[in-house]
Amino acid sequence: MTANQWMIIGFVGQALFGARFLIQWIVSEKKGESTFPLAFWYCSIGGAIVLLAYAIHRQDPVFIVGQSLGSVIYIRNLVLIDRKRKSMASVGTDNEQMEN
Repeated sequence: MTANQWMIIGFVGQALFGARFLIQWIVSEKKGESTFPLAFWYCSIGGAIVLLAYAIHRQDPVFIVGQSLGSVIYIRNLVLIDRKRKSMASVGTDNEQMEN
């Protein structure tokens, strides 16, 4: 790939990563409280992965470590969100069975 193509990849990653703040702001304004929607975490992961590829290309160890650790945290948050949803769905199912 050319230097310009890598630069475009870097900017795309930065745009994805930056979009998460815009999404969080819009959703929080609509709800009237600070919240982190699922799209925030997906943009975080997408941006971090693209930026990690760019950092590896640039051979920048500081950038690589930062994006790698961030990715782990974003994925962990999605795992916790999924666990909570499954737990709440299970409680809802248990309550429905008790009512019948």
